[in-house]
Amino acid sequence: MNKISNEVREFILNEIKGHPSDIVSLVVKKFGFSRQRAHAYIAREVASGKIVKVGDNRWTRYFLAGGKFIEFKEKVKPTLYEDRIWSAYVKPMMLNYADNIQKICSYGFTEIFNNAIHHSEGTRIYTSIEINNNKLTITIIDNGIGIFQKIQKALNLESTRESILHLSKGKFTTDPAGHTGEGIFFTSRVFDSFSISSNDMYYTFANSEWFLSSEKREDFGKGTYIRMRLSLNSTKTLKEVMDQYSNQEIGFGKTIVAVVLSADPGDPHISRSQAKRLLIGLEKFKQIVLDFKGVESVGQAFVDEVFRVFKNEHPNILIKYFNANKNVEDMIKRGFSNLQ
Repeated sequence: MNKISNEVREFILNEIKGHPSDIVSLVVKKFGFSRQRAHAYIAREVASGKIVKVGDNRWTRYFLAGGKFIEFKEKVKPTLYEDRIWSAYVKPMMLNYADNIQKICSYGFTEIFNNAIHHSEGTRIYTSIEINNNKLTITIIDNGIGIFQKIQKALNLESTRESILHLSKGKFTTDPAGHTGEGIFFTSRVFDSFSISSNDMYYTFANSEWFLSSEKREDFGKGTYIRMRLSLNSTKTLKEVMDQYSNQEIGFGKTIVAVVLSADPGDPHISRSQAKRLLIGLEKFKQIVLDFKGVESVGQAFVDEVFRVFKNEHPNILIKYFNANKNVEDMIKRGFSNLQ
């Protein structure tokens, strides 16, 4: 490689971080090359694996392989595969990090990107991966129908707000023939925080609970926005998280359900209808753990539907609960003192 080639190569590698979309023009201006010749130098670095090329035509971008940032848009089509996108664009950024970090990111990225391909009913997927202050942020946005609206339609729910309850349980999918519905459940738990927004609702799962997010995000229009964050010092492993909810005999058999999501904020949990909505899909599990955090009170009908009617219909399912305040605890134990 001659002196000018070395000079051009170093210039490209030094400048590309700040000029992912106009690096060709920058090379042309710096060295007086034709655009064709500038493209040839950049293509050489892509071929060597130093640079990653994403997109096409006017949305072509170039990023350092193993760098701290990449973004790309992909058109949804039959030949779009999440594992190939992971290997080509994201994996090079992860190679210098611990094995547990690589496995968590691989699992989370491929699960969510696959959902966008097969469930969103959208035509394009935008993705960005950023490493900053030793934290990784993965953002995936589609332009589809919106996940909460799709769940509402599939379950014939009265409002989109109820959708987060069913999504949070695990084993829910609008395509049971092709998917298990486990992806979001485990992804939300293995990352430090997992945020999901669509249809003007923005929820985050962090510190073992779902809550309405107070963070601001840019308006991305219709579709589903998902953001996952993870400390690169995390000692979590995917296996450890999955083992909390499964075993070799029954597989994914345990779920934790936030009861507060089964009613509008501030509303009491009093009716059988509320209980029945809470219980949709829970017959698929062997152990149900009800988290009563944020629930101020429950009614006799609600408790009876959960702890007697449902239990009698599914005697082999173990029901536990925690985070119940004194009022809730007293109401539950009033007629069901044998419960944990």
